[in-house]
Amino acid sequence: MAQTRSDDENKYSKSLYFNYPALDVSLAFPQATPASIFPPCTSDYYQFANLLTPEEQALRLKVRECVERDVAPIMTKYWEKAEFPFPVVPKLGALNIAGGTIKGYGCPGLSITANAIVTAELARVDASCSSFILFHRSTMLTISMYGSEVQKQKYLPSLAKLDTIACMGITEPGYGSDANGLRTTATKVEGGWVLEGQKRWLGNSTFADVLLITAKNKNTSQINCFIIKKNAPGLQATKIENNIGLRMMQNGDVLLQKVFVPDEDRLPGVNSFQDISKVLGLSRVMAAWQPIGITMGVYDMCHRYLQERKQFGAPLAAFQINQQKLVQMLANVQAMFLMGWRLCKLCESGKMTPGQASLGKSWITLRGRETVALGRELLGGNGILSDFLVAKAGVA
Repeated sequence: MAQTRSDDENKYSKSLYFNYPALDVSLAFPQATPASIFPPCTSDYYQFANLLTPEEQALRLKVRECVERDVAPIMTKYWEKAEFPFPVVPKLGALNIAGGTIKGYGCPGLSITANAIVTAELARVDASCSSFILFHRSTMLTISMYGSEVQKQKYLPSLAKLDTIACMGITEPGYGSDANGLRTTATKVEGGWVLEGQKRWLGNSTFADVLLITAKNKNTSQINCFIIKKNAPGLQATKIENNIGLRMMQNGDVLLQKVFVPDEDRLPGVNSFQDISKVLGLSRVMAAWQPIGITMGVYDMCHRYLQERKQFGAPLAAFQINQQKLVQMLANVQAMFLMGWRLCKLCESGKMTPGQASLGKSWITLRGRETVALGRELLGGNGILSDFLVAKAGVA
């Protein structure tokens, strides 16, 4: 006897085209160019490029060309899959930017300003790639400042070329900004140390070759720092799932279950939280340049979109309400860049205080959030599509 479909089955049956692949965005919405073809930079309204040395300007253009060519076309695919774009790593390595301000050991010895500009140019196209370099660079900087000469020779050259990847481990589930209160412990044993504890939000941790872990010395109650190689017995790093921001960035949970670290892999120069805080101060300056780069990209995207997208027989850029928002975004980028540039100069002269770094990072981030929110408004429905960049930037 033939079976008959119930009313519910008929009601919820799928169409013949239900599983068809989505239309390519260039076909589905031909009136505006997606971020895979990245827009030209139009945000330097006050010609701040003139504040940079010829070397800094050349490096800026070199990095910009690389990320627009090699990162922009693939970033949406990896964002949606929440996977890291490993094919990009050799291309970033070829730029010789990973070593930042470090001199020697295969590192470029960049000025702090040049280092900041690199951060912004990476973030302009993709904040995850910028974060990848920031985490890696902070680890290298810590080794260069506090490591032994043997440790520097052993680790920095391959890290500088991105042949190996590094991860910095400070944050814990119960201790974020209160980094001095961390609970991970280091117990002295014959020939080395045993580390026990848990870290969270560690960028690069799931695939890092080298993890730099802070722990409280059980004998002195002071903070020490240890180099741990991937796959060490007792070490486990797993990706934090359900993350809506920096989706390409592999933030992880790290468990340390009686991990043995030989004496030669403890950084001899880290003997208190004050030592680590010096690295954090420099990192705040670089972190401040990330929202500068993000807002540059968002402005560039909106500037092009408003000229391409037409309604009521005119480009969206022709309407004053949109012009006002775009001008506010442009003004924010100018102010953010100038504050970031001043922080760099204070840092280079040795006059920057922790308060100045914190204020700069806080204010720049605030203006960045405002700018991205305006961009979201300008793009309308397309503002929630990662294809047009702003949605990605809004949760970076």
